[in-house]
Amino acid sequence: MHMTLKSSLPVPAVEDADVKKELNLKKLELSALLEITQAINNNLPEYSLYKIYHFTLLAQLHINRLTLFVNDEEWECKVCFGTQFNFNKLDALPDCITGLTEISYVSELGLDERWKEFELAIPVFQNGKILAFVLIGNSHAYYSDIAALAFVQTISNIIIVAMQNRKLARQRLAEEAIRNEIKIARDVQTMLFPKSLPNDKEVAVHASYIPHSSIGGDYYDLVEINDEEFLLCVADVSGKGVPASLLMSNFQAGLRTILRQTNDLVKVVTELNFLIYNNAIAEKFITCFLAIYNRETRELRYVNAGHNAPVILYEDNSCRLLTEGSTMLGIFEELPFISVTKLIVPNKAIVLCYTDGLTEVFNVEEDEYGLENTIKFLKNSRYLSLKKLHEELLEEIKTHNQGSTSFQDDITLLSCRFK
Repeated sequence: MHMTLKSSLPVPAVEDADVKKELNLKKLELSALLEITQAINNNLPEYSLYKIYHFTLLAQLHINRLTLFVNDEEWECKVCFGTQFNFNKLDALPDCITGLTEISYVSELGLDERWKEFELAIPVFQNGKILAFVLIGNSHAYYSDIAALAFVQTISNIIIVAMQNRKLARQRLAEEAIRNEIKIARDVQTMLFPKSLPNDKEVAVHASYIPHSSIGGDYYDLVEINDEEFLLCVADVSGKGVPASLLMSNFQAGLRTILRQTNDLVKVVTELNFLIYNNAIAEKFITCFLAIYNRETRELRYVNAGHNAPVILYEDNSCRLLTEGSTMLGIFEELPFISVTKLIVPNKAIVLCYTDGLTEVFNVEEDEYGLENTIKFLKNSRYLSLKKLHEELLEEIKTHNQGSTSFQDDITLLSCRFK
């Protein structure tokens, strides 16, 4: 066992010389504290604070050989002066030092030659946690004085805690900036959705959107092309967060701009693919379902670009999946194939569009809610208002999810009843 200064250093007698020495030490300590505090308040950079720390201990306490190791996720040498070996290049701090809990003689730790330059190892605490170790040597005046060594602990603690507080402040600022970015992205995403959806003598349209996180990657839209035609769209970006939101806003702006030029779905999808391919970050892509309905002819033209197949439910409770179209957008510079499917929509038919967050809900047995259950629900609930239909469908998948509203993905529903 090594000896510690608590048991080995003598307590000086209270005599005039000792009182004078103690007063001088206090003056030095106050001067050092003032200098360090001013430096911290002046918001000097980290290297400047450590420089002041170095010169303060050298000038005020006559410590001319010192290293300071700080636990900043791993042990780092922040200050090193007066030594032959450059401890900044040390690979790791020895365990016999990191295990210290009190001021100790270095000579008792069994270390190699490099460490014989030091006499004492001083741990620095904050709330019972070791923040740093100070190793000092060749201190002519005060290194054998317990009060002086305690002050080294104190001044080191002040510096290190100030550094930590500054780091936490930077983290808070960064987190606040991220929160502001997320809020902006969320506001942008909200602006993408149509402000109102039609409910007239010909069609009723309703949409529901449940984001998995504060910013989702789903999108739905309805664009009135002319008096007879409107476009329905449901889309899903790979990934989540701000990048997905930005890509989706790009997609929406592109879609609406292209629709001003043409309502030819082949051209619309081709141009959207070109846009996503050239603007997607990393390996992001978009799946989407695009359909144009003509109120006069009741014709529905659609392209399914790698998206979950919408369901069209007829009055006799038969149904059809709208699967044909193309691949997902943004993967290929040129789409390998594309087709537009046309069909006539009879009275009282319902189309349900959705994203994979609906069908890919799993219960505790890992059973997926799936498309089959979605179609079954749609058949049983077809006469509900679309708003009520969405509410009960979301309630059903919540039940399937053991009552939790925390889903693994965004959920988007867009349904249209043809009157």
